Amino acid sequence: MSYKVLSAEVIHETNTFNIHPTTLQEFEDRFLLDGPQAIAARGDQNTELAGLLDVGRDYGWDITHTISAAAGPGGVVTRDAFDTLTLPLIMAAKSDWDGIFLMLHGAMVTDFHDDGEAEILRRVRAVVGPDMPIAVTLDPHANVTQAMCDLAQILISYTTYPHVDIRATGRRTAEVLHRTMSGDIHPVTLRAHRPMLEEANGGRTDLGPMIERHALARAFEARKGVYAISINGAFPCADIADVGPTVLITCDGDTRPHRQIAETLADDIWAHRHDALNTYLSSVEAADIAKTWAVGAGPLVIADYADNPGAGAYGDGTNLLAALIDAGVQNACFGPMIDPDAAAFLNNQTIGAKVTLDIGGATAPDIGGGPLRVTGTVKWTGDGRVVGSGPMMQGLTRDFGATAVIDVDGIEILIVTLPHQMLDLNQFETFGIDPVLKSVVALKSMQHFRAAFTPIAGRIIVCDSGALCTLDYGSLGYKNVRRPMFPLD
Repeated sequence: MSYKVLSAEVIHETNTFNIHPTTLQEFEDRFLLDGPQAIAARGDQNTELAGLLDVGRDYGWDITHTISAAAGPGGVVTRDAFDTLTLPLIMAAKSDWDGIFLMLHGAMVTDFHDDGEAEILRRVRAVVGPDMPIAVTLDPHANVTQAMCDLAQILISYTTYPHVDIRATGRRTAEVLHRTMSGDIHPVTLRAHRPMLEEANGGRTDLGPMIERHALARAFEARKGVYAISINGAFPCADIADVGPTVLITCDGDTRPHRQIAETLADDIWAHRHDALNTYLSSVEAADIAKTWAVGAGPLVIADYADNPGAGAYGDGTNLLAALIDAGVQNACFGPMIDPDAAAFLNNQTIGAKVTLDIGGATAPDIGGGPLRVTGTVKWTGDGRVVGSGPMMQGLTRDFGATAVIDVDGIEILIVTLPHQMLDLNQFETFGIDPVLKSVVALKSMQHFRAAFTPIAGRIIVCDSGALCTLDYGSLGYKNVRRPMFPLD
């Protein structure tokens, strides 16, 4: 039997401490595509949509994809943007469907509701009723609420961080949806939660305790009535009541043993709450290591964890860059520095020109480093469109907007207009920077960079530059989280 399936993708990870609201423009800057456009651009890449289409072809589904939209992590989503993006889905839901497949993040906060994903699901349920099978894919940095679990039968998160299994998760979720539509299973999703801002390592899966947890989860999935177990590290930069790590079990039958599985895994997250894998260096400490790094040993990769645009930081912090310049580090690259004014200025200069200008530090100079006056040589200017080549971005397009490269005392600085974290070698190579040949590669990212940069790195170190995504959570001023909350209390 061919099933009619409605799908939509609306993605945002909301940093509630970011002062800039996320408007429709921010979605247009990242991607805002109607159904056919989305299938053409994202239908055969590392995306949930590709996974859905794979399964749909296998079973002969009639799939109507309404919209794919994502904005870079940032401040709360405005009501206008939310209403505009969800309207095509809600209108389409009024037709007859056998199931609905939603690609969400799980950490969206709007200016009128703390639980953006639950609000999407409420609007859909108001149209299709309580029984329609709804499957949802999630990022493992979701802050999953009980309301989300009450409103959708199937919620399944990626299992890797860096997220290299997004397409596979789409396939997995679609298979469970197929069994549900056929009446073979009647799933619900159970939730276990712990009062922590995040799992100790943010859900990192390249090493550490999440490897064993996922191995246990896969073993538990062999049990009768268990269809998927998702372990979510949470997104801590959300000052909402339901922040924190969760374990989800999509299952049916007698739920009591299934709930015990969820609680067991959640207990393990709590028991290891102090066991962080990263050592977080100051900017000066990182620069001190960089200035003595041996040439030819493979690049020293420095991740500016706290200024990661991929978690809603402003990406214009200068503390690490200033420390590298002060330390006299040579044969290095740094990026991205998000500074539209500097990018525009440099795009009006000639290649080879020597210029003096202020870069970065405009948004919140007190937490990431203020504007930095530099003198350097313009190396590259132009459009910031990048097609990825690595495990996460292969074939996908990102756009930095107007982009420039300036060489300051032996450090090539990538200055861009639109915020994106660094997670693909092409995000340097496209603009004439070869990270493989550098002694030091400094980049703004937390964990995703590892998928592409670990193979070239001689060593990786992590820096907390004091920017918006600092590990000093007490400095952020949480007001809405439930207390007590680790590590605040």
